[in-house]
Formats: sequence, C-alpha cells, structure tokens
Amino acid sequence: MGNTAQNQATRTYRARLAQRGFTRFEIIALETDRDLFRALARRLAEPGPQAEQLRATVKSVVAGEPPRPGGILAALRRSPLVGADLDLTRARDEGRKIDL
Repeated sequence: MGNTAQNQATRTYRARLAQRGFTRFEIIALETDRDLFRALARRLAEPGPQAEQLRATVKSVVAGEPPRPGGILAALRRSPLVGADLDLTRARDEGRKIDL
C-alpha cells in the first residue's frame, strides 16, 4: 500500500514520541478552530508550570467546575510587582472650603 521506508520512519517517529510520553490522536472540530487546537496542543506539550496551569484551567472549564477560592490571591502573588516595595500611601487632601 505505501512505501516501506516511509512506514518504518513513521513507526520510529511515533515510538520516539511515546518514549517522551506523547501520543498522536485525531479530533473532529470546526475548520476555524484548527489553529486554536494546534496552539493549545503545542502549549500543553511544553514542560513547565505554564503548561500545568493551562491544563488545570482547561480541565476546570470543560468540567464546569467553579473556580477555586484564592485565585485572585494566587494571581497577585505571581505579579511581577511582588517585592517591589512600592509606596502606595496617598496624601490626605481635605479639599477646598465652600460657603453653603
């Protein structure tokens, strides 16, 4: 049916993917979502905390679970301004005096 060398190359490639923990599968989706799913798959395949966070977010959205408490606090702790020692105090201004 096909080229024997090409079939062997495909099997070898898929075996290398399996060793890394990946698998190939097919989905049925709208043509307009092709780039979205490819980008999502690419991001999920990357190692690191961003992929784990994305995976958790997608799982909770798909499962319809309510967001976990403390999400805002966790986001603030991830802020690049953490530890910047900003002075956020405001001067107290009484405003102008008026006669009523």
